[in-house]
Amino acid sequence: MIILAIETSCDDTCIAILRIRNSELKILSNVISSQVKLHAKYGGVYPFLAKREHQKNLPAVLKRALNKAGNPKIDLVAVTAGPGLEPCLWTGLNFAKGLARDWDLSIIPVNHIEAHILANFLPKISKISNFKFLISKNIFPAVCLVVSGGHTQLILMENIGRPLFTTYYKILGETRDDAAGECFDKVARILGLGYPGGPIISQLAKSFAGREVVPGRLPRPMIHQRNYDFSFSGLKTAVLYHFKNQSLQMRKSKKYIQQMCNEIQQAVIDVLICKTLRAARDYNAKTIILGGGVAANNELRKQFKEACLKRNLKYLVPPKDFCTDNAAMVAIAAYYHWLRGGTKNWQGIEAKANLRLK
Repeated sequence: MIILAIETSCDDTCIAILRIRNSELKILSNVISSQVKLHAKYGGVYPFLAKREHQKNLPAVLKRALNKAGNPKIDLVAVTAGPGLEPCLWTGLNFAKGLARDWDLSIIPVNHIEAHILANFLPKISKISNFKFLISKNIFPAVCLVVSGGHTQLILMENIGRPLFTTYYKILGETRDDAAGECFDKVARILGLGYPGGPIISQLAKSFAGREVVPGRLPRPMIHQRNYDFSFSGLKTAVLYHFKNQSLQMRKSKKYIQQMCNEIQQAVIDVLICKTLRAARDYNAKTIILGGGVAANNELRKQFKEACLKRNLKYLVPPKDFCTDNAAMVAIAAYYHWLRGGTKNWQGIEAKANLRLK
């Protein structure tokens, strides 16, 4: 089977082609057209500007993906249906419907959050992976942390489906306001660091790692509450007041900015690890699974790995290329849905900005 998948939930136009044959999976192509430079001057993503760029980019990205894959015969079309920015989601969905109509193929809508989780079962590009071996390991139940610019959720994953290929998810907790990645973007704007904030904060924090912390430690919101929810707006506000209380000279100090980035990053990591480990303990999880763009953060990956080793928990995190939005993860998610029957009534598929994982 060869699956062509489309991802346009935010500001990346993505198309990938996967081949699954005799229990082996290979990524034939995985093309991403980023809009980061376009949106950087606005300090965030403008949905209708992103929609326009998706409309412009999709035909070219499709051509590149097909050429790179050797123009194979496509058997199935997959597309992200939500959650995400609705104008962007509809652009990808309508493009996928057009392909399904023209090629007389089935189309499968995919949940973006599920795709981030299943990105852990993707092989490296151009490599072949026996994915049935990967998912047959004794990893369930697992607690999944999906953390990105738009989402921060803790999800209990009971199974991925042998022999009936059924998947069971239960949302344990989520952010009540800003997602972790959104918080990084906003505090980076306060500090005058530009957009996107996560990579910049990570880089500056690394240059300051191991040195003294900021005088007046930043809060770790909700870290001691006996639930699995998150809140990062208070951290953003604390950074704002801390910054405003500094002299103009201090605000421009390289050392101060590095200190703040180091403390901001650690505050987010502390909350994410504490809440995730609490959920793993309460639900007797065997594995911690990470996904989403913030999971590409080096320090987060390192500290999660260390925490899991101490507690004898298995630890899965995708390669960095598969943490950020891509269509390969959409394709692997679609494959499991196809095994459960898929759908041919693609005319009725709708984009849902607040689609929930079930």
